[in-house]
Amino acid sequence: MPAPLSQLFDDHLRIQRQRTDEALATCKVDTLAIHAGSPHMLFLDDHPYPFKPNPHFKLWVPLEDAVDCWLVYRPGEKPRLIFLQPADYWHKPPSLPHGFWTHHFQIEVIREPGEARRHLARLGHCAFIGEWQEQFKDWGFTETNPEGLLQRLHYPRAIKTEYELECMRHASHAAARGHVAAEAAFRAGKSEYEIHMAYVRATGHSERELPYSSIVALNTNASVLHYQHQEREAPAKHYSFLIDAGAQFHTYAADVTRTYAASDGDFAALIAGMESLQLQLCAQVRDGVDYSNIHLDAHLRIANLLHDSGIITMPAADAVSSGLSGVFFPHGVGHLLGLQVHDVSGFSIDAKGTRKAAPAGHAYLRLTRTLEPGFVVTIEPGLYFIDMLLDEARNGAHGKHINWRRVDEFRPYGGIRVEDNVACTADESENLTRDAFAALA
Repeated sequence: MPAPLSQLFDDHLRIQRQRTDEALATCKVDTLAIHAGSPHMLFLDDHPYPFKPNPHFKLWVPLEDAVDCWLVYRPGEKPRLIFLQPADYWHKPPSLPHGFWTHHFQIEVIREPGEARRHLARLGHCAFIGEWQEQFKDWGFTETNPEGLLQRLHYPRAIKTEYELECMRHASHAAARGHVAAEAAFRAGKSEYEIHMAYVRATGHSERELPYSSIVALNTNASVLHYQHQEREAPAKHYSFLIDAGAQFHTYAADVTRTYAASDGDFAALIAGMESLQLQLCAQVRDGVDYSNIHLDAHLRIANLLHDSGIITMPAADAVSSGLSGVFFPHGVGHLLGLQVHDVSGFSIDAKGTRKAAPAGHAYLRLTRTLEPGFVVTIEPGLYFIDMLLDEARNGAHGKHINWRRVDEFRPYGGIRVEDNVACTADESENLTRDAFAALA
């Protein structure tokens, strides 16, 4: 059994203080002033876009409803949470923070955003972290988002604390509930919109609480990598269903994708092949492994699947080296995951921000670091029948190596993606996603 969240948070905060103290000392900064952010108003309108807090703020304070709040940190002192609780009868003000984490903070309540200024006085060499606003220019900040400091704060975030891992396990369980409900709605012949609503209900989230906009794609819509619509009418026939949808717990995300066939046949066999190779890739999440190599191996395994399924005629190794595999798998195999769905510092090989580029020809890979215990990554290989890429291939050197009859058989299904969230440990990896689905079963 994991330790209680309160105990895990105690250690989490100790680790954040240690990491931050080292970063501040190296950069010769006395204090951090982290602004959670302000709402942004729609153009020519009087209501805001959905608010998402600054991830630097969420690292310390597990609050989503944190408009115009601040976290002030000085080494050796109790962190201060400047909490905006406006006197407002148009909207319900946020409740005062309570729970297992609040005793770690000195909480100072303000009623107007501008009142924060007097709480931020005389902070010495203070670095502002957040989205800059012109009104802050005379508030006494010495630096604004200094690059060297940001790099040193971002780099260790890849190594999750036990508290963060436990939050991500909870998020994975919520996402698994949603995915099970979504599959049931698909099997019942529902529309994309109805499937999406079934997913949201099952997670227990409101739509604004989801970590990202869900991809709910039936049939050919599954060939659009970031498909952004939810059609209200169900198609005349259901061929396939791809859903990429997540959940959150205490501001930490799960990011899960599944693909289903409406009936047995060649496309169902293609999904089974992708499931098998995806699990083999998940097993490669080990301490000391270069993540770029997992991505390159994904291309090789997908090329083998394409060849064995009669979709391409070129041997798999040649399909990878020539770029033919990229016609069907045009994105990276995954990314870091945590406070942000695409978590920061995926290309940094040290705390100074020295970058390691993606392999040549693989511009969309988001992570090139060597894995360490505590990293949480997504493993999400895909195989798609994208008209634009296929048309380019037909007119180029790849055209003669593609079985166009087989491609046309698969076009109505759109594509396949299977995505799990996997934690690197000192031993075998922990598949947060599969564990969550298994617990439901």
